[in-house]
Amino acid sequence: MTTHEALQSLLQSRHSCRAFHPEPVSRDVIQQILLDAGRVPSWCNAQPWHVYLTSGDETERFRKTMLNAFDTAPPTTDFTAPKEYSGPRLERRRTCGFQLYEAAGISRSDRKSRIAQMRENYRFFGAPHVAMITSASELGTYGALDCGGLITTFCLSAQAQGVATIPQAALAHYAAEVRDHFAIPDDQKVLAAISFGYAITDAPVNGFRTARAPLDDFVTWKG
Repeated sequence: MTTHEALQSLLQSRHSCRAFHPEPVSRDVIQQILLDAGRVPSWCNAQPWHVYLTSGDETERFRKTMLNAFDTAPPTTDFTAPKEYSGPRLERRRTCGFQLYEAAGISRSDRKSRIAQMRENYRFFGAPHVAMITSASELGTYGALDCGGLITTFCLSAQAQGVATIPQAALAHYAAEVRDHFAIPDDQKVLAAISFGYAITDAPVNGFRTARAPLDDFVTWKG
């Protein structure tokens, strides 16, 4: 297999895992994932990210914090959430949601079960680890852009080592609780999280895959 073929294999096999075994990932593997992720480019090599990474009892403590936030607290965010989805973005969002609910055996009219499935985000889908990503406040949008590269590379490195992941903006919807839990300083903004561990491969919610748009849908060729 060529280097490019190996990359393609990683990109095509990576998916958002929504059911994890409780078995922890070894510290050596986690460290390698983080080292790989830290190799991504950033504007002026500023490396604006910080990672708060939980294992063991600390994951359980954070899980309790986030479930309580979802159940009792109003959402708060450090970054402006999308106001709406329209056109093909709305259609893709709906299709992804319908695929998830179908895989989970939830009908479109079953609002109670849909909320319960949404709540799984704050249980980290049972994952034994969470990487909470913050970005330097002073770098604004471009700091967040650089952190996106970190998140993508983290997921690909994990996939290469047999570790499943799911990037989650959902946890950043309760930024106040996240900030308080980790004592995050004011010069960092809560951006997103990655829950990770080993996938329950035969779980129905891990059985669907989302499609990607063809090139002509997102590329304008000039020359």
